[in-house]
Amino acid sequence: RDRERERDRERVARMALDGAVRSMAALQRAWPRRHLALLLAAITLGGSVLKDALPLAESYFSNRRNALNVYFVKFSWGWTVGLLLPFIFISNYFVQRDVLFVARRIASCAVGTVVWFLSTRIFHIVENFTGECFESQNMTFLNEFENKQACRKQGHLWVGFDISGHSFLLSYCVLIIMEETAVMNELHKVEQKPGKATTVIIKTLFIALNTLTLLWIWMFFCTAIYFHDLPQKIIGTIFGISAWYLTYQFWYKKPFSPGLPPEIGNKNE
Repeated sequence: RDRERERDRERVARMALDGAVRSMAALQRAWPRRHLALLLAAITLGGSVLKDALPLAESYFSNRRNALNVYFVKFSWGWTVGLLLPFIFISNYFVQRDVLFVARRIASCAVGTVVWFLSTRIFHIVENFTGECFESQNMTFLNEFENKQACRKQGHLWVGFDISGHSFLLSYCVLIIMEETAVMNELHKVEQKPGKATTVIIKTLFIALNTLTLLWIWMFFCTAIYFHDLPQKIIGTIFGISAWYLTYQFWYKKPFSPGLPPEIGNKNE
């Protein structure tokens, strides 16, 4: 009797897992990847117009110290790569059974890290080049500080063109997650392949990545309606969408690249 109860619990858990994965895969099919980029652009523009025309009352999410911002958004690239790496490794090998192919695919995370690092460095240089230091209490201009780091180290305020790093990184993370999880669009073929434990891991990571995507979109929306000026958010979003487009829609389609995620069933077995 105890065994039967345990089997029943396992069956219910498996059905819940499969149901969640099917729903999320169906949502991905309903919103093709090219439409998602347009949606993110619309959120930036619409949210920014709303912020300027009809400022919203302060809320939990308008506070930069809210838990989601402090513990998730501030480390958004780490969260994204931390889930993408095992998902890419396990799902791509599960489909292709090719170590070299998987190694190439994992290189996409290295490319993304370079994109993240270079973009944030560019943003920092622009803010330093365009900024000035002010005394934080009465906004008196202070000529002796030539960069943000020196200015803020003394407790002053640096005012420059601050391109939205959140608009850039959250849009970029959302788009690459959707690209990499496209391998689940033919879910029934995953279920037909041997390896029960592996499929559970893949599905669990898939759910975690989709949950993270929803969080990133929500915080991207909060950035649009609460923080930064319109040009700063537009430029940040353009960086994110352009980085995705130049890699997944252009370079990764070329032979000498990390390549695109596999379509399940393409490989002859």
